Amino acid sequence: MNQELLMNPNCLVAALEKPAAEFTKADIISFIQKNNIRMVNFMYPAADGRLKTLNFVINNAAYLDAILTCGERVDGSSLFPFIEAGSSDLYVVPRFRTAFVDPFAEIPTLSMLCSFFNKDGEPLESSPEHTLHKACKAFTDVTGMEFQAMGELEYYVISPDTGMFQATDQRGYHESAPYAKFNDFRTQCMSYIAQTGGQIKYGHSEVGNFTLDGMIYEQNEIEFLPVRAEDAADQLMIAKWVIRNLGYRYGYNVTFAPKITAGKAGSGLHVHMRIVKDGQNQMLKDGVLSETARKAIAGMMELAPSITAFGNTNPTSYFRLVPHQEAPTNVCWGDRNRSVLCTLANPLENESHFDTSQKQTVEMRSPDGSADLYQLLAGLAVACRHGFEIENALDIAKRTYVNVNIHQKENEDKLKALAQLPDSCAASAECLQKQRAVFEQYHVFSPAMIDGIICKLRSYEDKTLRADLDGKPEEMLELVHKYFHCG
Repeated sequence: MNQELLMNPNCLVAALEKPAAEFTKADIISFIQKNNIRMVNFMYPAADGRLKTLNFVINNAAYLDAILTCGERVDGSSLFPFIEAGSSDLYVVPRFRTAFVDPFAEIPTLSMLCSFFNKDGEPLESSPEHTLHKACKAFTDVTGMEFQAMGELEYYVISPDTGMFQATDQRGYHESAPYAKFNDFRTQCMSYIAQTGGQIKYGHSEVGNFTLDGMIYEQNEIEFLPVRAEDAADQLMIAKWVIRNLGYRYGYNVTFAPKITAGKAGSGLHVHMRIVKDGQNQMLKDGVLSETARKAIAGMMELAPSITAFGNTNPTSYFRLVPHQEAPTNVCWGDRNRSVLCTLANPLENESHFDTSQKQTVEMRSPDGSADLYQLLAGLAVACRHGFEIENALDIAKRTYVNVNIHQKENEDKLKALAQLPDSCAASAECLQKQRAVFEQYHVFSPAMIDGIICKLRSYEDKTLRADLDGKPEEMLELVHKYFHCG
């Protein structure tokens, strides 16, 4: 028996003794029959970025086989604005590798994420999940390598203030109980996410914490391990669903919003990426960032302004992307050495020869919790691929590299030389319009999807909003509340 599979927190992996990627229909049916599963849920994200759910009672074996094989029809016009009511028939078909036992259901329930197909049995070109699939395939076709990703999921938990063991305002990073109030909630979230198949790296309390109007606002983070980008999006989507559902059970309000209130840390969705070939990370060579990594970085530097169209999708996003906060405002990159020495901390251990090069990633820090996860990772895959297709990629990487604090006066010339990220949804829409051809190349992003994203961003009419609300915290807070449960 494979002990690693038996110890997996996803009970399907342990019971079937195979990785989730190898699940078949027969495996799903066998698990349902042996574990007295009474219901099946199909789940799928729509244009609003939230998971939708379709419930099935298992009537008999034939019916179970039918829904697992053929999926079910849904009204596409109610899920996506680009689908007209007259031609709205879509089909959702489960992806067996995403199966998990619903940790919240009183009736034993198996849930699976689905893919969208049109009435002719073809993948829906403009569905976010299929867009990411096309982006990853194009990346591999061009480079011969695999695009992997992981996310850092930041969120706030909000609950009545008891007045006990007050935390230090904006000093919550890695705080322990009792000053951090929601560590147990976070670890239970992590346990449930792991049961659904999420590959978690760690969790901790984050910088942001404060009290306001009798309520505690505490920021937390759950960080994942790098996996195939398609799996990374699925895991983040389910993780947000888990955190919200568990918060609802506890009576906590939970938000992934990029801006929480004036003068306090907002929540980002940092994405780490790595490029893999034959199971080996290609981001380092001889202990430094490889040419492969620098080409990918160059692509992201070129397309960073338009990536905000996928990763920063409502007006409050641009109240986070301001100078002198932890969030970025300029198009640049830096590096730092994160290697560690284990034997100095544990002198009884033999010298370690662990290959730390496998852990090297590059991180995009501009996205936030408003992002469409599939579109964002698709956009990043396109950007990294683009870096391999432009002749001057290494020059771009060199020109945009910084190893100083660009906001200090002595570095103002360097700051002036750097491009800036958009300051509004309107500006982001214009950047995407200018660079859309790169995203549409290889039919990755459909023109209809790009048109829809641009139209939605422009509809906010926020071109001067950040300046208009400067010094008006009450009006800014009204905006925050409007988009409090984004993404």
